[in-house]
Amino acid sequence: MKLELHPHARQTLADRLFAAGVEFPCGGESACGGCKVRVLEGEVPVTATMRDALTEEEIRDGWRLACCALSVGRVVVEVEQWSLPVLTDEARVPIEPRAGRGAVIDLGTTTLVVQVVDLTSGEVLGVETALNPQARYGADVMSRLQYDLGKPGELGRIIQETLARMLGDEPLREVLLAGNTAMHHLFCGLDVRPLTHAPFLSPTLGGYRFADWELAWPGPAEFLPCLGGFVSSDLLSGIVATRLDEQVRPCALFDIGTNGEVVVGSAQGIVCASTAAGPAFEGGRIGAGMRAGTGAIDSVHVRDGGLDCHVIGGTAARGVCGSGLVDAAACGLELGLIGANGRLSSADRRLPLAEAVALAQSDIRELQLAKGAMAAGLRMLAGAGVEKLYLAGAFGNYIRQASARAIGLLPEDLPVEPVGNSALRGARMLLLAPSTRQARLRKIVALSRHVELAADPEFQYLYAEMMALAPYRLLCP
Repeated sequence: MKLELHPHARQTLADRLFAAGVEFPCGGESACGGCKVRVLEGEVPVTATMRDALTEEEIRDGWRLACCALSVGRVVVEVEQWSLPVLTDEARVPIEPRAGRGAVIDLGTTTLVVQVVDLTSGEVLGVETALNPQARYGADVMSRLQYDLGKPGELGRIIQETLARMLGDEPLREVLLAGNTAMHHLFCGLDVRPLTHAPFLSPTLGGYRFADWELAWPGPAEFLPCLGGFVSSDLLSGIVATRLDEQVRPCALFDIGTNGEVVVGSAQGIVCASTAAGPAFEGGRIGAGMRAGTGAIDSVHVRDGGLDCHVIGGTAARGVCGSGLVDAAACGLELGLIGANGRLSSADRRLPLAEAVALAQSDIRELQLAKGAMAAGLRMLAGAGVEKLYLAGAFGNYIRQASARAIGLLPEDLPVEPVGNSALRGARMLLLAPSTRQARLRKIVALSRHVELAADPEFQYLYAEMMALAPYRLLCP
């Protein structure tokens, strides 16, 4: 993908690149090399920090770090990152008709989704998606929380202004937002210090309402409540979407991401927890990792005794996204290229995938850490009789279940149902049920019990056990 940019005095080249969708995974600290762009026309000087992150060959070939790129004139660059397809949801849901329009927002760490809804018919009138502009200050929530400690309120202002533009000028009766606990605190201007250190318990997890004039939005807004720690309102919305709080028998809900969230329960009670899975499932901290866009290996199969890779867009492979990473590990296990302990069998400790794309030993370790955290969390919370596992989010929607079971991310003995963007659907269900909304929210909060996994020694032992790349059964006889 090529971009033509014209920096000016009040906006640096780095600013322009970020506005065009280039992400700075380490928050612009020039530490990861994940924001590479190649200069095709124009001049971008090489800095000392670029030399620390890039090889001499990459520099000769025109590669630069976007986060510290400067230029005084026109520049044409090739961007190594591609944007992530954002998962939306427009399934019909029950409705209490009323006049006007409303909106729901999925405020994700990485992506934003805004849906405008006709409150009379329940029809989705429009969808706007974008990258979260806070990503410039760090790909993960902890980086952003640390940034907010130094510059309180800045990240909240940035996201409020971005969402205001996405909502447009059409009057709205109300707007509901769902997001993780960090997004909740940053948006609402709350003290983030309790979220930056153990035991990660914040006293300000409730829902917050804003008048339209407070946000300069086309209508009043409500940020839905969190359930505890890093178990957030997007998971609460997932409970609404799957009707977990109305189930007769216990079911589980998995939201796999940087902050993996697990909930198990029914109408009799709900337990929930979060696990620091890390960004491996989104391509983060993987040497050849990238988002699920053009040039990404998104699936791998065993064919004729080797690995056959599918690349999004049919182009040359540029990297591997989360679903491709899980597939590659499963296929590597099948061919004996990876042991159950995660060790690569080749002398150079690499697993070639396609063209110049390969997985290193450190990449497999990152996958083990991520999948171990999610599987251990589920094992800790799930008791006998769990009937189904709902899989939320984009990663859960695209992952090949056979591969996830083979490496032990998903259990062998539980039916799995992808539910797409359950945060967005659940928020829309609440928007369209105004008379019962607050009672439903109070009921779910009262039913829910948050479990702090990091403080439980049993979880640490189970985490180490679940790092093995091997199938497991949830409901052992």
